[in-house]
Amino acid sequence: MLHQAWQLSGRWCRWSSPFIHLLTLTVVTFGVLAPLICHRLLHSYFYLRRWHLNPMSQEFLEQNQQEGQAALRYFEKLQIPNASEASGGDAFQPLLLVTIITVQRRNDFHYVLQVASHFHRLLQNCGARCRSHRILLCNVESDPSSHQDVRLLSSFFPMVSRDKTGENPDPRVNQFEKEKQDYVFCLQQSLLVYNPEYILIVEDDAVPEEEIFPVLQHLLLARFSKPYLRDALYFKLYHPERLQRYFNPEPMRILEWLGLGMFLGPMLNCVYCWATGRPSLSWPIVFFFALYSMALSELVGRHYMLELRRLAPALYNIVPVTECCTPAMLFSAPSAHRALGYLKGLHCRQGFAKDIALYSLLRTKGEKAYVVEPNLVRHVGMYSSLRLNDNPKLL
Repeated sequence: MLHQAWQLSGRWCRWSSPFIHLLTLTVVTFGVLAPLICHRLLHSYFYLRRWHLNPMSQEFLEQNQQEGQAALRYFEKLQIPNASEASGGDAFQPLLLVTIITVQRRNDFHYVLQVASHFHRLLQNCGARCRSHRILLCNVESDPSSHQDVRLLSSFFPMVSRDKTGENPDPRVNQFEKEKQDYVFCLQQSLLVYNPEYILIVEDDAVPEEEIFPVLQHLLLARFSKPYLRDALYFKLYHPERLQRYFNPEPMRILEWLGLGMFLGPMLNCVYCWATGRPSLSWPIVFFFALYSMALSELVGRHYMLELRRLAPALYNIVPVTECCTPAMLFSAPSAHRALGYLKGLHCRQGFAKDIALYSLLRTKGEKAYVVEPNLVRHVGMYSSLRLNDNPKLL
């Protein structure tokens, strides 16, 4: 009996044993290679926060400040259009209206100039495909004339303002309720001024990705016509990267994670059999590689897996929405009217801001909403208009 046990353990511990191969692969991958390669990836479990967070946050702020100055120079050098072009004087109905909702923030970052310059440049580069798109500025600063960046932008884009100058502040309107009322005002004005087929409400610190218009063109003309998407209340174009992980209480992501393991498990098993000269499929090894690939994708970061979908607009994913954040929200005209009616009946407060209010409608009104993955905007505003923070961090 002892002799048989010794022979069995010897077979397991030989270098040619699959057990040794897979144990070595696991130790080298998760103990050496992944930590070395991923220690600077912000949204990875291997990220060394203590080492990198402060310098990376400072570097991001400096880079963002330079981009703000570049956006300022972009508009200072740009030729001012004639009055009818700047005011949006054309009378046709746009397919897509991009409404940038803005409030005065720190002047040195010029957040709204960054957003507007990117959208303007991308629209110019998009050419004939985007002739039916328009941009509208929505200034919700209490004293609109004090918003310096908007004064510059008013020469290039049509603008609406929510002028509260001279009015006594309503004590019932907290900062979260004001933000919701501003959002309602901009959505309503977008419908009144242009009556577009779709409205993209973008906050003034959400810089568009380079591929936003080709992807939106594909979504609007091909994907959103499907019955289960046609009547959605809204589509989110941004979800925080830190909340995009597989290990999450969202069934769709768990299914996606399992699907990844079921796809990569057999594939990696074939590679292993080819490399070691083994002739047959082994289900225990398939199971190992399924778990291996699932663990690696989660620990490296689902966010980085999603980036592969940027290869083509058709690869972008549309999944049921989650709660947080509204930097970029796409509404159809009918859904915008419904959202306006719903939001006017809700009162926002701390813990129940406009993003949570919108999400709550899915349950109370039986609506549906979706998020597009990967993100189509980058959230660059580390200085919030709601929460004061003199020392912001990337995480």
